[in-house]
Amino acid sequence: MDTAGRCEGSTGSVPRLNFAGICLQDGPTGVHGADYTSVFPSGMNAAMTWDADLMHARGAAMGAEFRGKGINVALGPMMNLARNAAAGRNWEGAGADPFLAGVHAAHTIRGIQSNGVIACAKHFALNEQEHYRGGGGAEAYSSNQDDRSFHEMQLWPFAESVRAGAGSVMCAYNRANGTQMCENRHLLNAVLKEELDFQGFILSDWGAVTSLYGSVMNGADMNQPGNIDLTSPNDPDPSTANNSYWGQQLVSAVLNGTIPESRLDDMVTRIMAAYYKMGQNEGYPAVNYDASTEDTYYEGEKVNEHVNVMGNHSILIREIGAASTVLLKNINSTLPIDFAKVKNLAIIGSDAGPHFDGPNACNWLACDEGTLAMGWGSGAAIFPYLIDPFSTIQNYAHAANPSTVIQAVLSDFNYIAVNATAPQADTCIVFVNADSGEGFLTVDGNAGDRNNLTLWHGGDELILATAAHCANTVVVMHLAGPVLVEAWFDHPNVTAILNAGLPGQETGNSILDVLSGAVNPSARLPFTMAKRRSDYASDILYNVSNTSTAYIPEINYTEKLELDYKWFDAKNITPRYEFGYGLSYTTFTYSDLTLKTTFTSAATAPKSSGTQPGGGSALYTNALTVSFSVKNTGKYDGHEVAQVYIGFPAAAHEPPRVLRGFEKSFIKKGQSAQFAVGLRVKDISIWDVITQSWIIPTGEFTVYVGSSSRALHLTKTFVL
Repeated sequence: MDTAGRCEGSTGSVPRLNFAGICLQDGPTGVHGADYTSVFPSGMNAAMTWDADLMHARGAAMGAEFRGKGINVALGPMMNLARNAAAGRNWEGAGADPFLAGVHAAHTIRGIQSNGVIACAKHFALNEQEHYRGGGGAEAYSSNQDDRSFHEMQLWPFAESVRAGAGSVMCAYNRANGTQMCENRHLLNAVLKEELDFQGFILSDWGAVTSLYGSVMNGADMNQPGNIDLTSPNDPDPSTANNSYWGQQLVSAVLNGTIPESRLDDMVTRIMAAYYKMGQNEGYPAVNYDASTEDTYYEGEKVNEHVNVMGNHSILIREIGAASTVLLKNINSTLPIDFAKVKNLAIIGSDAGPHFDGPNACNWLACDEGTLAMGWGSGAAIFPYLIDPFSTIQNYAHAANPSTVIQAVLSDFNYIAVNATAPQADTCIVFVNADSGEGFLTVDGNAGDRNNLTLWHGGDELILATAAHCANTVVVMHLAGPVLVEAWFDHPNVTAILNAGLPGQETGNSILDVLSGAVNPSARLPFTMAKRRSDYASDILYNVSNTSTAYIPEINYTEKLELDYKWFDAKNITPRYEFGYGLSYTTFTYSDLTLKTTFTSAATAPKSSGTQPGGGSALYTNALTVSFSVKNTGKYDGHEVAQVYIGFPAAAHEPPRVLRGFEKSFIKKGQSAQFAVGLRVKDISIWDVITQSWIIPTGEFTVYVGSSSRALHLTKTFVL
């Protein structure tokens, strides 16, 4: 692969065929490294909407921007599960549940590829912490997981991605059960290409290829960026053959018969099949930017045409930002705020305001100063602008009531100013955050993964200092993942709490829409917020006792199927806020649950007669339709997210409940909506390690319908 192109990754050109090459660029939240592009809400925020239409729309808007820049492959979405609450890249993905992650992945991919851009499902597989992840020549940890758990958990969203038609999959830095992912014959060939019938190409994470024969013969189709050492100069000189495991060495291996020519043909066919399937051979824009500079010229050559691809995407970004804001607490209808009636408003915390050196002052967004709208690393993009909450709320409040006194303390540790300002206010809004990102960068001592689950910048103390003087304290959190809120969540003066995640460039407008009531919150948590860090099923491996450079850290997935809420349910641990939780400004009641099964027994279920992208031919046929009614019994129009969980027969040895469907619907006050959630054969199946296939267990199933994983309003059983 050519490491000297204008894109983050490139295949190089073939002039005799008039082929300009394939351009690959991060990332999961927008075009990384290019100007005049948008910063979208994080993948975590997209999942927090629990809205498949918004997930698709976000993917389509991102796809339009990648295409507009001439990029062939968008390196996203990210679908590794949030196995560890502190994992650095959780915000790039869709949370801790494989079903929700699968819905997010599939709709994002379909959206991206609707614009002719090849989506890349990443990082395959078990790449769920930053410490010891490998890359750049470092030894990578081995994620060790049993076959059944892998199929039912971490593989699930990748299977949904293949079914959605993903053109590429990225093999990760880490090992899986002892074998380097980019040369893992079982997972790349047997599982991904054969069992899931993946027809596209497998490309490496940057520098994840660590061999020639092992990677080529065991499934990798594209080596990015192509050089052995990521820190070495990007030298296109073909004489530097030893600077790539592939390159000239691959040519020599094919010529001398070490690697069959048929394998090389397969690699090229897979890559070009995706290229042609997306229609990139006709009318596709040429690359018009340079990922390494925003300057117009470099060494006398024009490398950046500054093409503006943002369109009207700010409207969608603002909508998703509001739709992904989870209302965690709202005592005595504190929210929405009638700003016309506010006499004295205090806005507290650095997270409310701008970074004084600008939103792009830190490379890769590797700092946490000012309002937090995106995590750091390759998943981040360049802000075209960043609407901060303080300026937005101030302008809105002043317009609503010109006589309102509006004061702000944008320093997190100036308690003298907080103690002087908060007592005067009838409404205080405290902004706090917790950041994370990719492990090659360290921010405030956090090497990608967070060191702890508390708020940054003394957020707990700032909230308590404000609430000590202000009887109406609203807390807004911008978070890269779960945090512990035990120090202050039940303080009598903390009247409302919002988790706004990482909403992207329109963050100020999005939170204002929720605070003012222009948008009734409907978001739900894509993970569990625990009372104690030790309540979670697993944690980051931060340190190992063996310091040998050849030592391979081992991460054992001992939780098996019991991840996140499944662990809490199985172990009878009470969370602070459970998976799927989220309040509204209105109220809803559920009724009239009915079940309609497509077949009467497992024996009469449709049988897979072969494979299709995503797995067996019958897996995605309808098995069960869950119908029920939801009435809006409150004072506001609003959306409700109804969730369907399945309890398997006891003999199946599944967690107490697993998410298998959800639907979001807008319901006017006093009105009812009818829901019909379809479940597929795979949704009521378990992975059988003996037959190496999905089977439907016999016995009694329980269907649970509710507004969270623990607020279950309706139940009904059926027997197969």
